[in-house]
Amino acid sequence: MAMTMTQKILANASNKAFVKSGDLIDVNLDLVLGNDITSPVAINEFNKIGINQVFDKNKIAIVPDHFTPNKDIKSAEQCKICREFARSMEIVNYFEIGQVGIEHALIPEKGLVVPGGVVIGADSHTCTYGALGAFSTGIGSTDMAAGMATGKAWFKVPEAIKFNLTGRLSKYVSGKDVILHIIGMIGVDGALYKSMEFTGTGISNLSMDDRFTMANMAIEAGAKNGIFPVDEKTLEYVKDHSSKPYKIFEADSDAKYCEIYNIDLSSIRPTVAFPHLPDNTRTIDQVGYIPIDQVVIGSCTNGRIEDLRAAASIFKGNKVHKNVRTIIFPATQRIYLEAIKEGLIEIFIEAGAAVSTPTCGPCLGGHMGVLAKGERCVSTTNRNFVGRMGHAESEVYLASPVVAAASAILGKISSPEEVIK
Repeated sequence: MAMTMTQKILANASNKAFVKSGDLIDVNLDLVLGNDITSPVAINEFNKIGINQVFDKNKIAIVPDHFTPNKDIKSAEQCKICREFARSMEIVNYFEIGQVGIEHALIPEKGLVVPGGVVIGADSHTCTYGALGAFSTGIGSTDMAAGMATGKAWFKVPEAIKFNLTGRLSKYVSGKDVILHIIGMIGVDGALYKSMEFTGTGISNLSMDDRFTMANMAIEAGAKNGIFPVDEKTLEYVKDHSSKPYKIFEADSDAKYCEIYNIDLSSIRPTVAFPHLPDNTRTIDQVGYIPIDQVVIGSCTNGRIEDLRAAASIFKGNKVHKNVRTIIFPATQRIYLEAIKEGLIEIFIEAGAAVSTPTCGPCLGGHMGVLAKGERCVSTTNRNFVGRMGHAESEVYLASPVVAAASAILGKISSPEEVIK
């Protein structure tokens, strides 16, 4: 009757003593999430159900973050639908301009997810909250509508892959490099509809921001979810951000995994994903000479305070290359304010970077950083598909904040060691 961590959470949420991979189950939800792209579709489907209230106005969050500040009339209309629905349903957790942040940074910051919870979101990177020891996964807008109405969702219980992490990260290596290394190793379908469960003594050497980044990109390996064990760092984060009750689940020692990978964190080098897939990875030592036109630092993957601090440590005393447009966007208002207080924003502006309000815009080629034909961008975002950030003949290279910053300064994909000597 052994279960993985994910299976234990799903069993608890479905009021079962035991579940196994392949089981179809109905689970009770702790949070239903949507944004300005997916929520209007869900709201339309919700209205077809014919009910006049959501299952729990405290357990729904709507965050207009993709095309905000509104880039055009259509995006303004999308946000208006969200706003009017939130008001009519008295949804407590509605966050708009001035209060907004990129949803997957904002939701943990607001304390809406805690260990042992079950979260669905109409956005594929909802898997981010596995960093807190919760089961969280992306769903479609129709499932969001059903979740808002009933407080329930159905799942097929996933198999699990175990990633046993040992050692400590080297200087200039972060969680972004770890997850790019893993995706490069197993492929973009290497964890298809599986749970990526991170374990091992190396976990304690990863910050919460490292863990958020790694869980965020589990979907880039095709995973249903990524999840970390709950330790002292997790509980400290929860204590600082939430007053909600939580429950800690641990995998059984004899839990079954379809694959097990052992990874020494000290062996990982700064890693870059080349176009046009996140698994097309090379270490910084294998990159060669690649001139660039733009750098983007931010997103739900790497827009947290540690990311900004890391980038600032490279930018300080240096200037952005004359041929490179550099855009930096803190992931939430709180992070933005903290970066101001710490002097990070001053460092970025003095270096010649533009600093934006929190938005998903550049990441998906929506606005505030769209690429033209033939342009190359080094980005701390999570996807580099064809046309992801603009023209179909542009190129996106995924990297960590320090690699992105070094690249902005030298005008080519670069190691931070080339700047800090």
